[in-house]
Amino acid sequence: MTTPDTLNLTAGRAGHPLLRDRYFLTGLVILLLLTLASLSAPWLVAFHPDDIDLMAIEAPPGDGHLLGTDEIGRDVLSRLLYGGRVSLFVALAAVIFQGAIGITLGSLAGYKGGVVDTLIMRLTDIIMCFPFYALAITLAAIMGASSWNVIFIIGILHWTGIARLVRAEFLSLRESGYVFAAKSIGVSGVTVVFRHLLRNACAPLIINLTLAVANAILAEAALSFIGLGVKQPQPSWGNMLAAAQSIRVIDYEWWLWVPPGLTIMLMVLAINFIGEGLSRVLNPRPAVPVKDILN
Repeated sequence: MTTPDTLNLTAGRAGHPLLRDRYFLTGLVILLLLTLASLSAPWLVAFHPDDIDLMAIEAPPGDGHLLGTDEIGRDVLSRLLYGGRVSLFVALAAVIFQGAIGITLGSLAGYKGGVVDTLIMRLTDIIMCFPFYALAITLAAIMGASSWNVIFIIGILHWTGIARLVRAEFLSLRESGYVFAAKSIGVSGVTVVFRHLLRNACAPLIINLTLAVANAILAEAALSFIGLGVKQPQPSWGNMLAAAQSIRVIDYEWWLWVPPGLTIMLMVLAINFIGEGLSRVLNPRPAVPVKDILN
């Protein structure tokens, strides 16, 4: 008989591998530090990201401005922290959007099969045939630069991997005994999908969605860098990096592009570390004996 004490003991044991994984813990610490710094921006910096100091245009890091100022006198540290809010919001919203599309279409393809599966997979193949940035730049040029357009573009072009993953999991799970048992007692297809199939496919899905956040941050930064993403004067890590297009800035004003570039690198690295840790715990690979490798 299962008791609350047994459940607590089981939950505690299940949590130990994740808490011992150095990749997961390292990524989690970096992610929390960067996220908390961005959320606490109003209390950590003395300047609003749009405030202009005409007496300190392109000033190097100093006492008044810890990370210096940009080409029109705005505080770089303030824009870095406030920009983190925008970049993280765009990335998370885009992943939620692409996840909703990918899970819905992948579930339909994997559960229904037949013509539905063929149509969805052919649509997936068509989208995946084109390079992401070629389509993204085209759509951004047509729709215009804004945070919501970036969310839409990333979501509408990045759902294919999630759909293929969910479909593959459903194809392997829909022949399981518990699925046949549920159908035999009259359980509806929607209940089978959400209560049985999707729950058992959640481990690889969580890993994939976690890594998708890092890809979305990079996509937003790339589009904003070329002026087709988050629009100025709203700060984001990507449009802050646009200052690095100038050779003069790269050579003499490192504080304009090194902080956002380093922040993007740390955030993407942290999310990938978390994804690696989740992969080790939620989807462990069985160890291959040495004798099998040699043979």
